[in-house]
Amino acid sequence: MTNSSDQFGKAGAVLKSIGFELDHLGVAVNSLEEGFKFYKALGFTEMPTEEVPTEKVKVGFLNLGNAASIELLEPTSDESPIKKFLDKRGPGIHHVCLRVKGIDEAVGRLKMAGIRLVNETPRLGAHGCRVVFVHPASTGGVLLELSEPGLHASGQAHS
Repeated sequence: MTNSSDQFGKAGAVLKSIGFELDHLGVAVNSLEEGFKFYKALGFTEMPTEEVPTEKVKVGFLNLGNAASIELLEPTSDESPIKKFLDKRGPGIHHVCLRVKGIDEAVGRLKMAGIRLVNETPRLGAHGCRVVFVHPASTGGVLLELSEPGLHASGQAHS
């Protein structure tokens, strides 16, 4: 059995070998409307939203203008992982998302390295992206989402 620092090192080595960019920070909120109030005060004027049924959430994206964004996540069901997160921890940073090219290869390499995944098969996320989550036990305590842009994505941050 490997310890968590070995797992963290393996995950980092695999990700570095395939290349990645910061895509977004996921922030759990009780409601998009409430969560957006703070960002409005910072000067954000719009927040495109969409529902992601596979994750039981409604998301709102705030484009940072540097090919990254902040994703606000509102649960749409009591069974939503975000609802469970909010009940346990309250509003706050939920995950970090890295944009990758070749998510199937990334998943294969992570599995070969013994990295623990939340979902071992990429599933549909926001904007038609294919996503997989890496368990915090393998990343030094951070839930990490890997996202491969879908057909409607430009490779830029979600907007």
